[in-house]
Amino acid sequence: MPMKNNYLLLSILLLLVSQTLSAKPTFEQYLADLKIQAIEQGYTSDFIDQVFADVTYHKKTVTADKNQPETKLTLDKYLATRVPDWKVKKAIDLMAQHQVLLDQVEQQFGVQKRFIVSLWGNESNFGNIMGKHSVINSLVTLAYEGRREALFKKQIFAALKILKQGHIELEHFVGSWAGAMGQSQFMPSSFLDYAIDFDNDGRKDIWNNKADVFASIANFLKSEGWSNQITWGRQVKVPDNFDFSVAGLKSSSKRVLSDWQAMEVRRYDGRNLPNLPIKGSLIAPDGETGRIYLVYENFHTLMKWNRSSYFGVSVSYLSDRIKKGS
Repeated sequence: MPMKNNYLLLSILLLLVSQTLSAKPTFEQYLADLKIQAIEQGYTSDFIDQVFADVTYHKKTVTADKNQPETKLTLDKYLATRVPDWKVKKAIDLMAQHQVLLDQVEQQFGVQKRFIVSLWGNESNFGNIMGKHSVINSLVTLAYEGRREALFKKQIFAALKILKQGHIELEHFVGSWAGAMGQSQFMPSSFLDYAIDFDNDGRKDIWNNKADVFASIANFLKSEGWSNQITWGRQVKVPDNFDFSVAGLKSSSKRVLSDWQAMEVRRYDGRNLPNLPIKGSLIAPDGETGRIYLVYENFHTLMKWNRSSYFGVSVSYLSDRIKKGS
């Protein structure tokens, strides 16, 4: 009996040790471990202590991440919200105001300025809504929360690099609750990949410098395959008996415009499709009864910016209204 009791006690102790080892660390323990990892990557302890000095766990950040809107908006309602008439007018006015700079960026990167302005307007309301959350605090909180720890830890170390390179001061290093930054709302890793110091002042300032904002947006698009020889696509009509199994953004769903023409796909006003040797994809964001679009490679590039087809259509729709002038 004593030997059996000892075995039972040992099993309980081992279980308790196992549970202790597997228990989630406190936020303070997690932060201390992050600091060690950062120092191991070559940052000085003084720099790391300064960056993480005021970092605390923000429950509201986690709540915002978990409680993102689940209500399904129709595309019509989404466009009415994202591309109201006042925003169209403002976009047109701002493009005229910054025409010289935008022309320079367009010429260097080969991205039509109306798309640059449209992304600027969609992401931050032309720089008016960039978020006021500490980028470091948001990223550490979301990494600790754990659902996408690898993603947010990558962003933390990218953010450290941005600060170390001196592009922004720590007290001004703010963004959305999810860590998206500046007038272009880049995540830190996207900043490192695409941000541009267009005016050569030694800083890539997507918070305050419109030259850097416009060039960074254009550089993303150009780097991801943008062509200024074509537009994004267009709204189309299909016959009543159309086979929607051929729709979608997969590479296998792309067809040359003549093939879509042969399938009786037409411009929204009923005219033939352009007679151009380019490929398009048919999308129906709201299903067969909603708006239908034939989109080109530039739309696929927009999907690399944001994987929501609603977002891609809203950027494209605003760009078309800018071009139209109303």
